[in-house]
Amino acid sequence: MSFFNQVTLVGRLVADPEMRYTQTGVPVVSFRLAVEREFKNADGKRDADFINCTAWRKVAEIIAQYCKKGGMILASGSLQQDNYEKDGEKRTSYKVIVDKLRLLGSKPNGQQSGGGGAAEPPVNDSDLPF
Repeated sequence: MSFFNQVTLVGRLVADPEMRYTQTGVPVVSFRLAVEREFKNADGKRDADFINCTAWRKVAEIIAQYCKKGGMILASGSLQQDNYEKDGEKRTSYKVIVDKLRLLGSKPNGQQSGGGGAAEPPVNDSDLPF
């Protein structure tokens, strides 16, 4: 029996992605997506979930180059659970390991925050090298 672990999210970047490199030079980027829920709350607004994401290698380089705070992307990958201990208490965290993405654009005119929004993505997704 095999299992399938696939997650697809559409959301806006909460902050600029954080690019770093492993000791062996492999690029890795961390970022957080704000993903709106499907239904409105009692106030008539949509709540959002904030999802931690990580991408490696070429996907990490593309995210670091083209994605900025406020930019909207579709990210696809697998869910990873990490168990750790903090202050003697066992904890669990989850993140999405992104292996595919699609650039969907930046915030509408005049709604950019802080970092100036997403860089202009390639005209055609087929221009992306993955």
